[in-house]
Amino acid sequence: MKLSQLIRTYQEKTGFNNATIAKTFGVSKATVGRWLSGDIEKVQEETSERISKILGVNVTKLLNNDYPIFKKPILGMAKAGYDLLLENEWLGEEALTYEDYSKGDFFLKVTGDSMIGEGIKDGALVYVKKTDSVPNGKIAVIQIGDEVTIKKIIYQNETMILEAANPTVANRYFTKRDIIDLPVKIIGQVIYAKVVF
Repeated sequence: MKLSQLIRTYQEKTGFNNATIAKTFGVSKATVGRWLSGDIEKVQEETSERISKILGVNVTKLLNNDYPIFKKPILGMAKAGYDLLLENEWLGEEALTYEDYSKGDFFLKVTGDSMIGEGIKDGALVYVKKTDSVPNGKIAVIQIGDEVTIKKIIYQNETMILEAANPTVANRYFTKRDIIDLPVKIIGQVIYAKVVF
C-alpha cells in the first residue's frame, strides 16, 4: 500500500483536513500535503510509531506490503428476492483491502437474481455496513418479519419501496403501519458486491 492511499483513507474516514491530520500525527501541514501528493512515500520511524498507534495498524509493515491479509466474516445468506429466512451461520471469512476494511462490518452470501441489474448475482458476496437507516436510492439488507432480502430503498411520501433490479421481480411497498407491524427493519447498507469463484 502507498502512503498517499493510507492518508487519503484516513482523511475520508475521519473528515479531517490536512491541518488536523498534521496536528494529530505531529507533522507539518506541508508534510501531509506531500504525503497525499505522493512526493513522500515513507515516514520516519518515530512518525510511523505515532501513526500506527492512532490507526491501530503497523504502518511500516503496511507500506512494505508485509501485513497479514485483512478479513471480515461471512455471516450467512440473504436473498436477492423474497421469502428466504436469514441463515445466521458463519460461512468463513473474506479478504479485503485496508481501504475497505473500515467501511463495512460483514459479508453475506446472496441467493437469487432480483438485483442482477445492480451487479448482485446469485452466489455473490455483498459487503455490508451495519446500520438501521440508509439514504434514499441506496441498496440495503432488509428484514421483513423473519425473512431477509437485498433491495434498493426508495422513500416516497410515507411509503418505503423495496425496488428490485430485475424486471421479472415485483417491487414491494410498505406503509408506516406495515413497517411497525411486520416489522420491516433495515439491517445494513450494501457497500459493494463481489463475485466469488
